[in-house]
Amino acid sequence: MTTRGDRENLAELIVPRAGHTPSGGDPSYYERLYPPRDLPEGAAVTRLGPSPTGFIHLGNLYTAFMNEKLSAETNGVCILRIEDTDRKREVVGAVETLISSLAYFGVRFNEGVVYDAPDGISEIGHYGPYYQSARKDIYRTYVRQLVREGKAYPCFLTEEEINEIRARQERDKRTPGIYGAWAKYRDLPVDAYAERIEAGQSYVIRFKAGSECADGANEGRHIEIVDGIRGKLSMPANAMDVVILKRDGLPTYHFAHVTDDHLMRTTHVIRGEEWLSSLPIHVALFEALGFTPPIYCHSTVLMKSEGGKKRKLSKRKDPELSLEYYRSEGYHPRAVLEYLLTVINSNFEEWRAANPDAPISAFEMTTEKMGVSGILFDLEKLRDISKDVLVKIPANELADFVTHWAAGYRKDAHRILASDRARLARILDIGRDGDKPRKDLSHARQIFDFIGYFYDEFFEIREPYPDETPIGDVPVLLHAYLETYAQSDDRDAWFEKIRILATKHGYAAKPKDFKKEPDRYKGHVGHVSAVIRISIVGRSNSPDLYEIQRILGETVVRARIRRAADAV
Repeated sequence: MTTRGDRENLAELIVPRAGHTPSGGDPSYYERLYPPRDLPEGAAVTRLGPSPTGFIHLGNLYTAFMNEKLSAETNGVCILRIEDTDRKREVVGAVETLISSLAYFGVRFNEGVVYDAPDGISEIGHYGPYYQSARKDIYRTYVRQLVREGKAYPCFLTEEEINEIRARQERDKRTPGIYGAWAKYRDLPVDAYAERIEAGQSYVIRFKAGSECADGANEGRHIEIVDGIRGKLSMPANAMDVVILKRDGLPTYHFAHVTDDHLMRTTHVIRGEEWLSSLPIHVALFEALGFTPPIYCHSTVLMKSEGGKKRKLSKRKDPELSLEYYRSEGYHPRAVLEYLLTVINSNFEEWRAANPDAPISAFEMTTEKMGVSGILFDLEKLRDISKDVLVKIPANELADFVTHWAAGYRKDAHRILASDRARLARILDIGRDGDKPRKDLSHARQIFDFIGYFYDEFFEIREPYPDETPIGDVPVLLHAYLETYAQSDDRDAWFEKIRILATKHGYAAKPKDFKKEPDRYKGHVGHVSAVIRISIVGRSNSPDLYEIQRILGETVVRARIRRAADAV
């Protein structure tokens, strides 16, 4: 029979460095170092724990936003913890990219890893380090505890042996993993473990499934968990002897996150539903370590409709999964967050209708209102929401946003836009006043495409003249317009001149007159206006042409009309 003294010796053999760390191998040291937080009752401590792999996607923002909002609403804390224990997947610069991308969309953390130019990456808070790779001694101390208590053991299975086991399990249609008869190193005598370790055999540390419960057996046992989003869940208890410490001395995700969430005093873990299958492992580890688990909130996945069916957004197939897509297209952060709230909480749109001008910070997000089935991501709905958001942003602020976007994604236009911000703001403000402001602007790339004609460098005639206007009439109408055009005319005088010009050249003064007697006229005043509009802006649809001309100035207007007339 293995005694506690034997296990103590084994723990010392496996984790010899623990005796030279500040903890002295005693977990109580860390319990004192990271005490319960002094926060208001009900305050949520949330965290985002990304791996620094370089690809920042919409799911990261979706989860980060929920974490930040829940903590902010409860006067709690939101932590950014970098889970970098898988060194093979780490990408240089990924942490800076992650933080800057989330900050662009307004998500900021009040504890953990932060980035502030020009100082760069730093850590703030009293519960760090916030890189898991720097918490090695902490994990080893708790691994030592589990070994000492007989809840973990060294496993010497080689990769080849594990592959053979998997192949056999697959052939026999058995659940893959190390458990039962396949966990052949689970109950060796301490001397046998020591002999192999001292001989230099490579090993991992596995958690002994069932050791967390009184009878030590998980066969047929179920656990019940109350999920913050999904309510009560009943699941088979963990039966796998999972790895908790790898051969390189770093922990697996399972063990690191359980240890860190306890010591950082995390109260809520918001994560994707893909982690539901790991929940029994995490609950077992919390129990084995004597920790109180946080409230787990498993959100649903973002889906896309394709061919009448829903599928998960794919990194390979769907550019809109990447956060860089929204930055490069120039979606305003407020619009993206506004859209995300419509999919996060089912009552947000009703709240927005009742509070059209309130900031999203005033909306109380609740985990109970989060969906549990796949959420359909709708890019068209995002654009519609974006139009509503942008129309409420002052033109000066919108001009700054578009200019900043151009600095990164339309360098050929940035200098021109930045040279006269006041003019750009005036352009963007056309038609935005009154009871029914125009809502046709959704994102910076589309905005620039829409207003490019204000700048000679990007002006081009894109559309043909109306079919109702004979091509021979185009130069005649344009020259006639030039003869009467005056920049000083008010709106009514300006349009009256167009009406007179139209009737003089055989066009109805009103569309309804043309509709009544189509054989009497070539077309109507709208067709004449379209000829003028296309010659000036290059397209048949644009905001108020009168205001456009005032911004362009008489010299530019006359030059464009002459060029258009000469080109026919």
